[in-house]
Amino acid sequence: MKRNLFQIAAVLLTSAAVFTACKKDNNGYGNHPPQTPTVNAQEFKSAGDSTGIIAKLNEFRNTLGATLNNAPGATGGRREVNWDGVPANFTNANNFPFDFFGSSNAADANGRKRGLIMTNTGTSFRVDSTDFSEVDASYADQFNRFSPKRLFVYMGNTTTECTFKVPGSTTDAFIKGFGVIFNDVDDANSTSIEFFNGSRSLGVYKAPQSPSGQFSFLGVFFPDEKVTRVKIISGNGLLAAGTKDVSSGGTKDLVVMDDFLYDEPKSVL
Repeated sequence: MKRNLFQIAAVLLTSAAVFTACKKDNNGYGNHPPQTPTVNAQEFKSAGDSTGIIAKLNEFRNTLGATLNNAPGATGGRREVNWDGVPANFTNANNFPFDFFGSSNAADANGRKRGLIMTNTGTSFRVDSTDFSEVDASYADQFNRFSPKRLFVYMGNTTTECTFKVPGSTTDAFIKGFGVIFNDVDDANSTSIEFFNGSRSLGVYKAPQSPSGQFSFLGVFFPDEKVTRVKIISGNGLLAAGTKDVSSGGTKDLVVMDDFLYDEPKSVL
């Protein structure tokens, strides 16, 4: 009889332990893992003319690094690509090299060694000095340039993807923040930047709407993350002869890009 009482007590203690474990599960343990922490991100955005976006743009510049780097070998500071130094043979010709600003050739000028690699998506990439009026004459009055006198866009899709190298080398790199000046964002859902650490998305951030023909600035900084790739969606339509922007009676939001800004790329190793 004593043995039976001891056996009953053991069963009761075991049941209590199981019950306690179940309660822990319900509080986020065991079969209920805790949720993934929210990514820590600082978002900078503004819209308007060049004067209207400059304050937020400069705030982002200072967050990336106050020093603008113009040569390989930097350990801090930031990089900017404004496309205005692109030579004539790569302008208005749909033939811009995807690695133009990611050169590792010692013989190339330092201006080409900024650690930016554009992904070849199978379509041409155009740097344009005519506000794309050579594509369609109506674009001359559609787009404005933040930094004269060139704009750029992929001609075959609305997606631009970039990866990074340590400037002047072939070493894979990461950044902490990236920003773009867009032109003529009419649709609040048409234009965005998605950030990745490897294959892990750090989130999609939307560019603000801008007054017709004016600028939208979007920049995001991740204090605790390594950004190895960015995916930019610029509008929801393609520039082409006869295609009008929604603000000119068309059905698509045609968006082009100007300056890129990012902190100094550093080795992922």
